[in-house]
Amino acid sequence: MPALSTRFTERFGLDHPIALAPMDKISGGPLAAAVSEAGGLGLIGGGYADAAWITDAFAQAGNRPVGIGLITWAALRAPGAFETVLNSNPRALLVSFGDAEPLVVAAHAREIPVLWQVQTLAQAKQAMEAGAEVIVAQGQEAGGHGGARGLMSLLPAIRDMAGPDQIILGAGGIADGRGLAAVLMLGGDGIMMGTRFWACREATGPDVAKQRLTETGGDATVRSSVFDVARGLDWPRQFTGRVVRNDFLNRWHDDMAGLEAQAGAEQARYAAADDTDYTTRALIAGEALDLIHDLPSAAEIVRKTSTEAAALLNGARRYSGGTAG
Repeated sequence: MPALSTRFTERFGLDHPIALAPMDKISGGPLAAAVSEAGGLGLIGGGYADAAWITDAFAQAGNRPVGIGLITWAALRAPGAFETVLNSNPRALLVSFGDAEPLVVAAHAREIPVLWQVQTLAQAKQAMEAGAEVIVAQGQEAGGHGGARGLMSLLPAIRDMAGPDQIILGAGGIADGRGLAAVLMLGGDGIMMGTRFWACREATGPDVAKQRLTETGGDATVRSSVFDVARGLDWPRQFTGRVVRNDFLNRWHDDMAGLEAQAGAEQARYAAADDTDYTTRALIAGEALDLIHDLPSAAEIVRKTSTEAAALLNGARRYSGGTAG
């Protein structure tokens, strides 16, 4: 029996209430497979719905039961790629950033359960009404795109609205068992972690990026739309992306109008930079960087996080001034 049994573990047959955040191109087939193999829910980072990349990622995951996450507004613009996702028979589909109801309907027609990541109470209500099996409450502490609310108040507010039976995960600023224990106490059924898994052996990405993650703190991150303009991505402006500060961001962070006025030239400069030139290129990461100091395997992260959380919860009675019995 799992050390931590929740509605989430029971619904998906997991050993640990931990999901891999589907980080675009970072959560590839090997990482998703490793998380699932360790008893969590591995989700491929399908991002902007590149059909060829998605097909390859599922192939790399082998026969492991993995799911996939997509950026909602991008998936709605790429029906062919979304059909590729459905035909891949994912264990679950995660949607985020936009009205995902058409995607939910299509997934449910194939009996694929849906996780819907939200940043506000209104979005959580929409996800519930659409029939999403899991709501992922994402706090602004998270790396990558997100909203403005912190997880500490957002998650229990969603729980109060959703009632006792809705499966809810917490995401944003979580990198160890303390975060998992806190989410469970706030009314969640598990967690979704991104940055902690970015800094692990199976994550797709250059070693120099992973090393920088272990050497950088949360204070060095900021939410911004600079890199959306730099990459020519048409992101809805209510969603900003948390990244590690660098020279390119510092130049434009307080002058978005100036960046947009020179978008063509700055996009060309950004594209010309080497992929590992993080003075220019974006290094996406969340505030949990302060808690990350090594590059373990995905399995080690899953098991250690769950074990730590179980120990903390089992020892929580010491705060009540009494003992069990």
